[in-house]
Amino acid sequence: MELIFEIRDAEEGGYWARALGYPIFTEGNTWEELRANVLEAISVHFEDAPTRPRLAQLHYVKDELIPLEAA
Repeated sequence: MELIFEIRDAEEGGYWARALGYPIFTEGNTWEELRANVLEAISVHFEDAPTRPRLAQLHYVKDELIPLEAA
């Protein structure tokens, strides 16, 4: 099993992450802190589960708005 996390920039700085299809949310001020928090959140969420994910994919999404001139 593989978990996919959507990663986005937090408005106040740092990053936030949410697992697709699971109620797992976390955040971190740096990428390294976010990775550690994702691993901890997975461990807590699947603590009593008979099967645990083997991989976690962090999918970073960066939104950018580009103003376009009116035609």
